[in-house]
Amino acid sequence: MEKLIILIVIILGAIALAQLIRVYELSSKLRKSGEHEINNKDNHINGLLMFVFMILTFVGFFYLMLKYGWTGRGSAASTQGVETDWLLNLNFIIILIAYFITNFLLFYFSYKYVRKPGVKAYFYPHNNKLEMIWTIVPAIVLAVIIILGLKSWTKITSPAEADAIRIELFAKQYAWTARYAGLDNELGKYDYKLTTDNNELALITSNTIDSSIAIMGKEILSLTKLLNNRDTILNDSVIVVRRNTLSVKERLFRLVTQIKENHDKKADAAVWDDIIQNDTLYLCKGENYEFNLRARDVLHSAYFPHFRIQMNAVPGMTTRMKLTPNMTTEQMRAEKNNPNFNFVLMCNKICGGAHYKMKMIVVVKDKASYKKWMAQKNKETFKMKYFPAAEETATPKDSLIIKPLI
Repeated sequence: MEKLIILIVIILGAIALAQLIRVYELSSKLRKSGEHEINNKDNHINGLLMFVFMILTFVGFFYLMLKYGWTGRGSAASTQGVETDWLLNLNFIIILIAYFITNFLLFYFSYKYVRKPGVKAYFYPHNNKLEMIWTIVPAIVLAVIIILGLKSWTKITSPAEADAIRIELFAKQYAWTARYAGLDNELGKYDYKLTTDNNELALITSNTIDSSIAIMGKEILSLTKLLNNRDTILNDSVIVVRRNTLSVKERLFRLVTQIKENHDKKADAAVWDDIIQNDTLYLCKGENYEFNLRARDVLHSAYFPHFRIQMNAVPGMTTRMKLTPNMTTEQMRAEKNNPNFNFVLMCNKICGGAHYKMKMIVVVKDKASYKKWMAQKNKETFKMKYFPAAEETATPKDSLIIKPLI
């Protein structure tokens, strides 16, 4: 019933509007004037309304800025964010100056230079000085903005100091994984071909290489037996798919074998002490961090809204950014008066259907609390968690036998 009433009101409103237009047309005919003819009184009213609209627009703008301001983003929680906010504020100042000047001239001129009887509009087609002014001034302003922006970008993406803490952010659909460099502050190397269930980040050690060789060997053997089994009937499409899969796995097997032949076991130490963190990213106030980013599947983007930094995580390459937190989580909770507040790492690229839930809680601690947490995590290194025995993984002999296809 409510929807029917709304529909009736809309229809009656449309009919009333049409009748008003018709009345205006009839009154114009009675006055013997066309619809295109505007009298001086209407001109003056329109000019005055333009001036009033300008004042209301400016008043409304100041009111909204004073009432809502930054809409609750809060202070920047990193030194890089402070610089970014300063640059953003500079852009806002430039934009607001241009906004007020152009809109004032637009509406004020509409009021001042309203059409008057007997006054002909002045024809002013060109002025070289004006052309130079509104070409050179915006060019200088843009140059300043671009130069300052490039300067900030270089600071954020340049290599960090030697004492900066190295952390890798690994992105996949739809989760983040953080890898801390450990006691040696050196991130171990990786190779995507070594990706297994117990080595999701594809880190390179003697054990992960042997483990990958063993797993690939078993998969190749299983596929070979399936395709060579005369008792199993497969249709042509399945056979084509299985043959292609077998070809890919054989090629990867050869590549991983080459990695094993060229691998220096001394490099294992850089991987063994790395710390893998899946649920929460812990940082320390005042510490310099260098984040190395990579992606497993599609393009992702590491976005720290409260730190004001963002960097794409691109499959097949490593990107980098720096971060120095200047507020702990507790300090930000107190500033926002929100005991449940948490910093967050988000994905700022639409990476798939579950993109919206690709988040990671970020906790910034003071130095004492962070040191205590890190001391505990140093007992949960990659070696201790995934390869506690750190023994050479023997590759079953039969897994390496690849029989010719019949």
